[in-house]
Amino acid sequence: MEFEIRNEGDYTVIAPRGEIDFHSSPRLRRQILDVLGRGRDLLIDMAAVSFVDSSAIASLVEGLQQAKEKGRRFGLAGLQEAPRQVLHLTRLDTVFPIRARIDDWLEA
Repeated sequence: MEFEIRNEGDYTVIAPRGEIDFHSSPRLRRQILDVLGRGRDLLIDMAAVSFVDSSAIASLVEGLQQAKEKGRRFGLAGLQEAPRQVLHLTRLDTVFPIRARIDDWLEA
C-alpha cells in the first residue's frame, strides 16, 4: 500500500492506494493518529483502495474514535465496492460519515 497525504482547506486528506491489510494497516494507523495528534480534521480518500481486511477496519475505527475524543471531523470518501461491502456487512457504514467523493466533503 502506498498513500498520499495532502492538506485541503481545514482537512488533511490521506489517500491510500491498493490493498489495506494486516501488513500495511499499521502504516495507515500511524498516519491517521499523527494527523489527529496535530489537531487536524481528517478525510480518508478510499477511491484507490481495492481491498480492506479487519486490521484496516480496526485502524479506521480507532481513527474515528480518536477524532471524536479530540473534537475533530473524520470522514471517508470514494469507497470502491469491496471496502463498501465490508463496511456494510459490519454495519460500520452507519457509523462512519461517508460521502461519494472527497470534493463532496470539501464543498460542504
